[in-house]
Amino acid sequence: MTETQEKARRHLPALKITPELSELLCQALAEDVGSGDVTSLATIPVHQKGRGRIFAKQRGVVCGLAVARHVLRLADPKARFEALVADGTAVEPGQDLARVSGSMRSILTAERLMLNFLQRLSGVATLTRAYVDILRQAGSRAEVVDTRKTTPLWRILERQAVRAGGGTNHRFALYDMYLIKNNHIDAAGGVGEALRRVAEHNRGKGRARLEVAVEARTLAEVREILAEGADLILLDNMPPTLLRRALAEIGGRIRTEITGGVTPGRLKTLATLAVDRFSVGALTHSAPSLDISLHVAGEGKNE
Repeated sequence: MTETQEKARRHLPALKITPELSELLCQALAEDVGSGDVTSLATIPVHQKGRGRIFAKQRGVVCGLAVARHVLRLADPKARFEALVADGTAVEPGQDLARVSGSMRSILTAERLMLNFLQRLSGVATLTRAYVDILRQAGSRAEVVDTRKTTPLWRILERQAVRAGGGTNHRFALYDMYLIKNNHIDAAGGVGEALRRVAEHNRGKGRARLEVAVEARTLAEVREILAEGADLILLDNMPPTLLRRALAEIGGRIRTEITGGVTPGRLKTLATLAVDRFSVGALTHSAPSLDISLHVAGEGKNE
């Protein structure tokens, strides 16, 4: 782990299992268990105790340990979950991530859901770290940010995974930032008119001011945005030549974000640009799950 990665891991806020998140996890467990884990009920004596190790089977960045712990406790409040690493830690194949112990039935009932969350969230964290590493290796301090292209109802977890990978979160949802996208611009009759309407709405009585972000597809739109004012300008799907001209026009007056088609290969060619951040929808909609397993043994037996 590099010094930058270690610093990001140390400053990762702990995930809070809120009552709302706990209820969602209850529903997820209920979906899997239904009327009962018939295989474990049939094969495991009710009083049998067990223990197990959760371990990585490939290199990656871990995220989701607090979620896995909560899932096990939902299945059995008496079961124990001991995390051996922290979210945001880079791990190697074969490395233990956690130990579990308690009722063997409970461990096996919770196994799949624990691993589903760990694999999914660790996959997001791992992909995010790969994007961040490309920038840092090129000497760029730009941020890698996520988007709203998340799994419905699980956005809070996927955003945590982005942070575990060293990324930054964009707006959470539709209510906490004005983000004027291309369809808003076209529907309003132009970027200038859309910005004027947003400015008026933002001054509404009793309403706290929100940041204003706006997409730009052309130099003409960039100039209109500079004239009207905004907090963040998203340079959308621009080729490198146009990006350089747009950034020269902006001249640091507004924070800048490159968005649209930011693949690892393209990021390598854009990393030298003087831009504040890159948004990447793939972090949450296309991240492959990290291969993580649980191996259990009855008490007194070798794992």
